[in-house]
Amino acid sequence: MTDGIFLGVDGGGTKTEFICIDGSGKVIARAVTGTTYHLQVGIDEAVNRLGQGIRAVCAELGITPAALDHSFFGLPAYGEDSVVDPQLDAACARLLGHDRYLCGNDMICGWAGSLGCEDGINIVAGTGSIGYGEREGQSARAGGWGEVFGDEGSAYWIAVQGLALFARMSDGRAPRGILHERIVKALSLRDDLELCERIMGTGGMGRGEIAGLASIVSGAASEGDSGAAAILRSAAEELAAIAGALRKRLGFPDGAPVSISWSGGVLSQEPLVRGPFVGMLEEMGFDFVEPRFAPGHGAALYARKRAHRLPQQDSELRRANQSHP
Repeated sequence: MTDGIFLGVDGGGTKTEFICIDGSGKVIARAVTGTTYHLQVGIDEAVNRLGQGIRAVCAELGITPAALDHSFFGLPAYGEDSVVDPQLDAACARLLGHDRYLCGNDMICGWAGSLGCEDGINIVAGTGSIGYGEREGQSARAGGWGEVFGDEGSAYWIAVQGLALFARMSDGRAPRGILHERIVKALSLRDDLELCERIMGTGGMGRGEIAGLASIVSGAASEGDSGAAAILRSAAEELAAIAGALRKRLGFPDGAPVSISWSGGVLSQEPLVRGPFVGMLEEMGFDFVEPRFAPGHGAALYARKRAHRLPQQDSELRRANQSHP
């Protein structure tokens, strides 16, 4: 191993990835646990899964957490709750047994991985959605307000829009397209109203399961369902709007090229969203950068970057992350 061990934790809405790199950036250990989204699994379970991942990578390397030079925990919804954030921060300190770490929102992982910690903007569109960027030491976020009234363009949002269209099709408020048949088949519905029970009833679907239904919407769109296609177009527009807002907030000069990349399954795997998204942003003067590293690797790169900061700088950033910008 070369010159240090750095742990990055990328907490997503479906899974959490733990990556250790050495000083050269080479991946030397990896582990995966379930989501650490505390609003879905609770704080205790989120912390339990963080502990599982830390123990797994340390066991792979034959070390204890004391040997980790610096760690970055990119956690879902971190920075959005002044009561929960300190609890998560303190839990990470207990799990590591030292203070060489920083907690932040998982949006940072996507940016750090996609752009290699260089200035620019990253749009995350996975289970949820959010944008994050940095310019000359300044940072900003947009989106990421959660599934109740935000996360536009995410897999969850696409799925919910698809379910709403299914309901309109069932009622006759919208022409019945392929999407209706695909949802009935995928969920084995005996009656259209059974959808309410499957989604919201006892034992109904969780956030990740609902987000998984986005593939039904994209499948229907690829088969010619115009309503489903319109949902994917709207997703692209919402994600492009996040990018545009970040460009303004970070003060990138008009006409200057701005590097932009993406992470998450929607933009990585869904061409009917990524295509329009790229077209819209090319018109706005963005320069597209293919993601250089996955978000988990990005978290580790960010940990390595933070290791060279003064301790009080991380303390200041901890406080800053505990309030929504």
